[in-house]
Amino acid sequence: MARALMFQGTGSDVGKSVLVAGLCRAARNRGIAVLPFKPQNMSNNAAVADPGSDGMSGEIGRAQWLQALASGVAASVHMNPVLLKPQSDNGSQLVVQGKVHGTARARDYQAMKPELIQAVMQSFYRLGQQADLILVEGAGSPAEINLRAGDIANMGFATRAGVPVVLVGDIDRGGVIASLVGTHAILPAQDRAMIAGFVINKFRGDQSLFDEGLAAITRFTGWRSFGVLPFIDAVRRLPAEDSVALEKNISGSFGKRVKIAVPVLGRIANFDDLDPLANETEVELVFVRRGEHLPKDAAMVILPGSKATIADLAELRANGWEADLARHRKAGGHIFGICGGYQMLGSAVLDPDGIEGNVRQIDGLALLDVETVIAGTKVVRNSTAVLKDGNLPLEGYEIHMGRSFGGDCARPMILIDGRPDGAISADGKVFGCYLHGIFGSGAFRKRLLASLGARSDGASHRASVEAALDELAASIEHSLDVDLLFAEAKTSA
Repeated sequence: MARALMFQGTGSDVGKSVLVAGLCRAARNRGIAVLPFKPQNMSNNAAVADPGSDGMSGEIGRAQWLQALASGVAASVHMNPVLLKPQSDNGSQLVVQGKVHGTARARDYQAMKPELIQAVMQSFYRLGQQADLILVEGAGSPAEINLRAGDIANMGFATRAGVPVVLVGDIDRGGVIASLVGTHAILPAQDRAMIAGFVINKFRGDQSLFDEGLAAITRFTGWRSFGVLPFIDAVRRLPAEDSVALEKNISGSFGKRVKIAVPVLGRIANFDDLDPLANETEVELVFVRRGEHLPKDAAMVILPGSKATIADLAELRANGWEADLARHRKAGGHIFGICGGYQMLGSAVLDPDGIEGNVRQIDGLALLDVETVIAGTKVVRNSTAVLKDGNLPLEGYEIHMGRSFGGDCARPMILIDGRPDGAISADGKVFGCYLHGIFGSGAFRKRLLASLGARSDGASHRASVEAALDELAASIEHSLDVDLLFAEAKTSA
């Protein structure tokens, strides 16, 4: 069985996912066979894991896909055995070892945890037979002691598996000393004993100014410091797991030739589709929030993926964006829908089985002659595709329930494994498809931006992510005591 070390945080969004990804790359660079693991994740940013040696395939959190990439291995459903995907009034969709396991409200989910921990431990031990080191990521914070009973994400897993814990604190948000010391104060003795030490993350400026802070944390808790990690700009080039990252997006217009607008809806999914555009030097990518209008000078509006198309379409109307889209269309602007966004562009979305919630039908935006029925088996697969016009190669993945059909489907946007997919309006200004990750294709991105008046070198987005992981690992090696961290890893009980 591999040695294992777990990273938990003083709260959400303290940088656990990125830290584990960087440590996975650092371990790989040292010649260590390393694998990532997250017992329970809650995110609508998902990825597809291809069939492993056990033939299992399906959905995992996007962060675990990134950590697998950092480790130099193929993603596996066992790296994230429990995935919760928040949707509408039916609660969250529950995915267990890659497959949809139904929906659950928060209280119902608590009752399911004794069953789910069995899947968690099965996946953990399976991975443990395939590596030297398992780096485990917690969820939220162990300080949420109201959720401790039956916990499978943090200390409940750590104590059951006998995995030591490193606590991560985010100094950028302030109050990091109180967060760490407060966590020590409220944890029960059994949980507190699992913590080997702590890491301070996202430090800006002269780190020597925090020497007294480190000493104070150790004095109050008895925990050792494994180091202080600076704010690392390369992290911006990595896919984010949580939509909270969109709230921090600031896009300047200086030197930009083209503006692309993205309405941010409540159940936005797989928004890392947009990362390759955000990295383009001539593109101003604007994320439009509730209470704001879509900018009139946008060359293109992108409707991204959604975990609940009907609920998000209703929210889009409530925000006044349907009128903005009509104005944009009348002015000759381009509109592109991906997956759920593609479904919204049609004339109607039907949900006869109530998969998304209680609303069984909603009128679409009628910008494409397409109708969608949400039914049948969920499509979850990595795909090879080509652009129908020009035969440009594309790669990406599909995660959707709906099937779309209609007159504009006679003009498919792409061919996925030889199958027509998507639709294009008669004038070519409105289009959509089910392929996530489409902007990662440099040739497609270059062609699309050229049609909008912007230049792109068509560079590989995957190469940019790989380079960012290397920079992250180098900074971690420089700033943290990685030897000491890896020495804390223990073989599971």
